[in-house]
Amino acid sequence: MGERVTIRDVAARAGVSVATVSRVLAGNYPTSTASRGKVLRAVKDLDYVANAHARALAGAGRKTIAVLMYDVVSSFYAHVAQGVEMEAAQRGRLTLVSSTNSDPARELALVQMMREQAAEAVVLVGGVIEDDEYRERMARYAEVLAAAGSRLVLCGRPAPAPDVPALVVEYDNEAGAYAITSHLLGAGHRKIAMIGYQPGHTTAEARIAGYLRALSDHGIPREEAILHGIGFGQNHGYEAIMDLLKKADGRPDFTAVFAGDDRVAAASMVALREHGLRVPDDISVVGYNDDPVAADITPGLTTVHIPAEEMGRTAVRLALAGAPRSGQERHLLGTHIVIRESVRGLREVRGVRESRPAG
Repeated sequence: MGERVTIRDVAARAGVSVATVSRVLAGNYPTSTASRGKVLRAVKDLDYVANAHARALAGAGRKTIAVLMYDVVSSFYAHVAQGVEMEAAQRGRLTLVSSTNSDPARELALVQMMREQAAEAVVLVGGVIEDDEYRERMARYAEVLAAAGSRLVLCGRPAPAPDVPALVVEYDNEAGAYAITSHLLGAGHRKIAMIGYQPGHTTAEARIAGYLRALSDHGIPREEAILHGIGFGQNHGYEAIMDLLKKADGRPDFTAVFAGDDRVAAASMVALREHGLRVPDDISVVGYNDDPVAADITPGLTTVHIPAEEMGRTAVRLALAGAPRSGQERHLLGTHIVIRESVRGLREVRGVRESRPAG
């Protein structure tokens, strides 16, 4: 195997300077037609491959958008990444996707790496525990990226102080929770258990706020709310319902379940079925996210649709719209309910609860 062809070899073959070769390959400096032709012929003849890492460090690499998220498996994160990649590809950019597993040290290392490689934007995705440390970290990220001509984009994450030069793309999380709870209340349910949440987590707290506000607006006092089960995901949803049913000796007084996400909802339906309770005939269930599982399970799950892919597209579109500004930009996307078959309407007839399909 021969030695690697260098940019000096290309320059010698073309009879031009190394600087001219660099300019032709970067494509961001004017060069004569003759020089450009010589360089491209030499590149082809020598089968030269540019060192992409070195070019990126020099600020002449192919433009990139970095996406940092908790994981690359769950549907929400995957759809945001898909939106970023699709929009970036349309604009001639590469997308780099990395997972952090909520490790601040890894997140910091990745942000620094993307800064060094001159990424045009670094998109951080997903809810967090919002505290002073988080706010300080986001301010630091935004400032170092802005100094390098890049942009910090917080996608579905809480915004730092208003003067921090970040771009924030959000979805109306609380409004979605308010709407889905109101849907259950409008169908006649008054005892609604909210399961699968994480105290202090920004995503969960917004959904709890929407749930409680809907109850209040329908005349149901805070003490009648049922908040149970910690954490998102299948295991937490299953355990939360099993615990509620155990406490009620298998005869729950709640008629509906608002699950913190669709995986929690799917697991809760399994637990209910194991106790001989039918969805929606005995217990109605709703979720959040509109993950693929919501349409695949039986009965189909009524849920809140998050515009995850559009969030990713919007993050890229806005990040590339112009030069970074000194202040903060915030953009809010809407959510909406997707009605399927997991909710039954209730009505009282001579003191006996009857059920009917909820439209």
